[in-house]
Amino acid sequence: MVSLIDTHAHLYAEEFVEDEAQVLSNALKNGVNTILLPNIDEDTTDIMMQLAGKTGGPRMLPMLGLHPCHVKPNFEQQLASIFNANIKIKPYAVGEIGMDLYWDKSTEGIQKAAFVWQVEKAISLNLPIAIHSRDATKNVIDLLQPYKGMVTGVFHCFGDDLDTANDIKNLGFKIGIGGVLTFKNSGLDAVVKDIDMSEIILETDSPYLAPMPFRGKRNEPSYTLHIAQKLAEVKHISLDEVARITSENATKLFSL
Repeated sequence: MVSLIDTHAHLYAEEFVEDEAQVLSNALKNGVNTILLPNIDEDTTDIMMQLAGKTGGPRMLPMLGLHPCHVKPNFEQQLASIFNANIKIKPYAVGEIGMDLYWDKSTEGIQKAAFVWQVEKAISLNLPIAIHSRDATKNVIDLLQPYKGMVTGVFHCFGDDLDTANDIKNLGFKIGIGGVLTFKNSGLDAVVKDIDMSEIILETDSPYLAPMPFRGKRNEPSYTLHIAQKLAEVKHISLDEVARITSENATKLFSL
């Protein structure tokens, strides 16, 4: 069986309350042995950490961060609450952070400020960052330029063009590939075929963006296998090779 890492799954979301144990069992059956849990805001930190502390299933490793869609005018208080001294389990990344100008452009200023704060926090903690960028990838890349060589991480849920992928590579960041790769009309396969495997890690973004043939349904970490299978097809390599390389990339990036 292949061994896979889902580098981005919101397993503490309410969509998993009723069948969490089954979801974790499904993950192990499909070879997903490690799952990274991105945080959203100060209200999800505790439940995310509780899940990360559970044993008997896949390793579940926490991140700490404030999602751009949850940034409020008092974001400094939000961040103080998230990065408080009472955290019992060490985070493996600062995330999910970034910018999102799809839903609300009026918060662009505070999104930028919160993002920069968290980038500098990651540097101080010697941690990578997990970036959400929707309609804002160029903005995020520009904000990261002064920190080139000081911080690394992943652009989660990548869906841009090859030039953007190269800009991300030049910053020293990885590219998170998820279910969108399997969508027939996404065009992402044409981009990914020209991205070196050394730059790619796998993710589901559960419960969102389930891959084919589950599109439109709840996503879960076990579906990492379907993303890996599609990536093997696009790159004309074996599933075992996809699993090996992407797991090595994730292990190195997140110091697993």
